[in-house]
Amino acid sequence: MLSRVANSLYWMSRYMERCDGILRLLRVNYAYSQDEFDKFSWRPVLMIFTDMLPITIEKTKYEGRKVLEFMVTDKLNKNSVFSLVNKSRENARSVQDNVTKELWQCLNDYYHVTRNKDLVTALKVEDPISVLDDLVQQGMHYYGICEITMARGEGYYFMNIGKYLERAMQSVDILNVKFSELGYSLEERSDPTYWKYLLLSISGYEIFLKSYRSALDSRNILHQIVWNEHFPRSIIYSVKRLKQSFETLKTDRNSEAYKAISFMIGKLESHIRYSDLKDLEEKGLKEYLHDIKQELLAIGSAFNHYYFAFN
Repeated sequence: MLSRVANSLYWMSRYMERCDGILRLLRVNYAYSQDEFDKFSWRPVLMIFTDMLPITIEKTKYEGRKVLEFMVTDKLNKNSVFSLVNKSRENARSVQDNVTKELWQCLNDYYHVTRNKDLVTALKVEDPISVLDDLVQQGMHYYGICEITMARGEGYYFMNIGKYLERAMQSVDILNVKFSELGYSLEERSDPTYWKYLLLSISGYEIFLKSYRSALDSRNILHQIVWNEHFPRSIIYSVKRLKQSFETLKTDRNSEAYKAISFMIGKLESHIRYSDLKDLEEKGLKEYLHDIKQELLAIGSAFNHYYFAFN
């Protein structure tokens, strides 16, 4: 497969995964802001998905509907839903022969939904949760079409690599921001509602109740998001799926590239799999999350160097 094609499919998938994560986080946090108005702040949400420049603060003023408008429809925000869907669509358009007709139509429809002026009005005057639900469903439509219509070839696996690399980074960033509010302490007692909404924002609350059957405390939250292999948004789950997708790309022609990246992914998987809460407490949560994020970034850079570099 041409590096240009692989690059476009990889980034198409990363942008859509990021878009899904943003919408779920916005939906749950808007509900949280209505329940816990006095205690709630939009700052953590903005820290995860924006650069926190002065213009960001000026535009949002940490007010619910202004944050939603900035994160969903603002054309100047490179991580708004509008911008991400637009970039994903452009990547798909540039390699249209390598995606199915249904997938292209889905992305095209999603793009027209996000650029519709009625969406801006709806976020201002209607129930925001219903609006966000509709956008989440649009994203779920995309995921379903990918799974049902895309051939299991190189293109599909590059899409999976982008998806799971992005998902792992999001989980690390969410943990980093949420635990930074507690000084990265595992002993700090927090309102169970705080953890409940964290889990809801990554679709993990129901799985937590079924898996742990215990209190919502920091150690259980960390275990689920870092080490629970049955949780689709855990870091270890994402890294395992990243590894599985990458292993399908091995050929005699790319042995050097394959060995280099395979080593990096295997090292990261071992780093996570063979660590536990005791190791984390000794090293420090902040340093642990920082190390994982740096390894994920290095893997992304390696793909750019070995597979996506244009000669």
